Order: sequence, then structure tokens, then C-alpha cells
Amino acid sequence: MPRFELIATTTFGLESVVTRELERLGYADTRTLDGKVHFAGDERDIARCNMWLRSADRLLIKVGEFHAPDFGALFDKTVDLPWSDLLPVDATFPVAGRSVQSRLHAVPAVQGCVKKAIVESLKKKYNRFRFDETGAEFAVEVSLLRDVATLTIDTSGDGLHKRGYREFAGPAPLRETMAAGLLQLSYWNRDRQFIDPFCGSGTLPIEAALIGRNIAPGSGRSFIAEDWPWIDRKMWKDVRTEAKDLRQPRMSEPILGFDHDPAAIRLSEKSAAEAGVGGDIQFRIQEISELKSSREYGVVVCNPPYGERMGAPEEVEAVYRELGRVCDSLPTWSFYVITSNTWFEKHFGRRAPRRRKLYNGRLECQFYQYMGPAPPRERSAADSGATGEAAAPNTADEV
Repeated sequence: MPRFELIATTTFGLESVVTRELERLGYADTRTLDGKVHFAGDERDIARCNMWLRSADRLLIKVGEFHAPDFGALFDKTVDLPWSDLLPVDATFPVAGRSVQSRLHAVPAVQGCVKKAIVESLKKKYNRFRFDETGAEFAVEVSLLRDVATLTIDTSGDGLHKRGYREFAGPAPLRETMAAGLLQLSYWNRDRQFIDPFCGSGTLPIEAALIGRNIAPGSGRSFIAEDWPWIDRKMWKDVRTEAKDLRQPRMSEPILGFDHDPAAIRLSEKSAAEAGVGGDIQFRIQEISELKSSREYGVVVCNPPYGERMGAPEEVEAVYRELGRVCDSLPTWSFYVITSNTWFEKHFGRRAPRRRKLYNGRLECQFYQYMGPAPPRERSAADSGATGEAAAPNTADEV
């Protein structure tokens, strides 16, 4: 099988999470840049990574990268790339583009130049002057950053946050890929109680259930590369079968999702059923002030109102104060909160031992991490040298 340079794109701040995911899948030789993790793989790896990556946005094939200060260089160097190795004669190949801090800043002109250059390259291979583009789609992107052009082909199609289980989302939704990233930054594992007291449309509880059951996030959707003629359809079938075989049984501790909005709870229940984890999650209408637990150890991961799009400032501040009170009442629990509100710690009542800058959509946020003590069993495992998610968080760096 041919080998490719693959790029898993991700939200800024989650690069280390995606790198760790790739390492768990067996890809040790990775290179991380802002919003991108590079690694090598073949056709099967394209299928596996689309199926299993939880926090990446897309999976791309890197076709080439070069200095392009003008249209002449952009055209000539694009022509020289091995397009015929990837695009069959009937390929449909739309070209999208973006430009940041580059002399070639007119994106439509950049896209047109790359499109013409690809056609010129294919003419040499296929000895024809017209391409009808009636076959499978190969979405090309040209990205210019400081006059360096990177040309890629998307293997995912719809973004990887589109798992296939959620037709509608509530107001201010959290992307599935972001939710999975937050969970992988926490101490939570399937043996510990998980609660989201602001579950909205249920994204965090559903993603937690998918992780706890080891259900591949891409198992309920299709990918654009499945239609490519040079990737064997049987390979995709085998990857899906393998993913199904790796699913784990129902967890001993149910995942809990609470919200004060009955419509949000109904939407959450519907989405969880579509995801195949309806029996793993208990959704309930409940205010944050009612949150309590008889469990000695557990984890809260939540995306409360920020005051940006939802909730008046004084209402949001009251929510944070109440969340801080709940945290005080559960001293052995761990709390993880994402918000763009810069005064969160003041109203919550304590500074976070760790925090990480992330972007929820276009909003700059902080992920505040308050780690409680590990249960005795997990401490014993760590002391004896055993490894696992319970012994350490998935990432420990602070931004």
C-alpha cells in the first residue's frame, strides 16, 4: 500500500489530546503544529483514524508544501505535485482556500490558480484536455500561511464532530470533538461516577458513554474517502467490523446528565438513543442547586452558561457561585469547567490548580481543572507502578 503524510486537524489547545489518541492507535511518530498533528499512514490508516479519532476535526492527506510568493510559483509548483496518483480521471475535485499573512491574499484567485494547475498536471498523465468531474469527490484545500502553500485532500467529508447521532442541537452547543477532548483531559474513567449538571443537548454525557463503552465515534456515519475507487471497500467494512467487536459492555456506574430545561432533556434522550448509549445515561430535569451524590468519588465535567450568548451576567455569576458550593460539598470529587467568563474563579470561590486555553467555536475559553484525590484503589495501582487512565490524567500540561 502507498504511504501518505496524514494530518489530523484539531481545535487549538487539543493538539496533545489528538497526539495521545494517535499514540493509542499505534502511531508513535507524530509531529505537532498549531491545530495540526502530522503522521504517516496508508489506506487502512485513513479508514481507522476517521473511525476512531474523537477530538480531531478532520483527517487530511498532505499532497505538497512549498513557498509561493506569487501566482507563477503557486501554479508551477502545484503542477509538479503527484495529483494523478490520487485523482482518477473522472474525479470531482473542488478547491477551497484560505490565506493568512501572505502576499497572495485574494482567496478566489488562489483557488482558481490551483484548480487550473491541477488540470494541467492531470493532462500530462491522462493525455486529455477535458475532465468532466463525474466521479467521486476529492476535496482539495490550498492553505497559505506566510507565503507557504500547503495543499491537502480531505478524507473525512463532513467534520468529524458530526457523529451521526444528533440531528438538532440546543442553544450554544458544545461540539462533539471538543466534548471528547475535555473528557480526555479529565481524570474520569468508566469506573467512576460522571455528572454533567448543565447537559444541554447531552453532548458531554453521550461522548462519555461512547468513551466508556469504547464505541468508535465514526461508527454511525460515512466518510468521503469511502467512495474513492483506489481504497478497497472491504477495508472500510473490516474496520467497521473491528470497531464493533471492540465495544465494551454497559458500565457499572450510570452517566448522569442534568438540566433545568425539559426540552433539552428530551433532545438529550433522543440523541443518546440514536448514539446507541441510551441505556448508559440517566437524564433528569434538575437545577444546579439540587446537585448532590452519595458516591464518595466522582467527576463533574461541564459547560455552564458563559454570559456571552446565554444568561444575564448576574444569573451566570449566581450559577458559578452555586457550582462552587456544590464543589465544596463534594470535596473528594473532581470538577472540570469550560467557560469564556474571565471572572469564573472569583465567583466559583477558588483558583484552579490547572487551566488550559481552548476555543469553543470562536470564543476563547479556559478549561478550569479542580482535581480531587484519587480513590484508594487507583492510588494503590499508581503506587505499584500500574498504568492506566485512572492513575494519571490524559494530559497534565497547563496553559
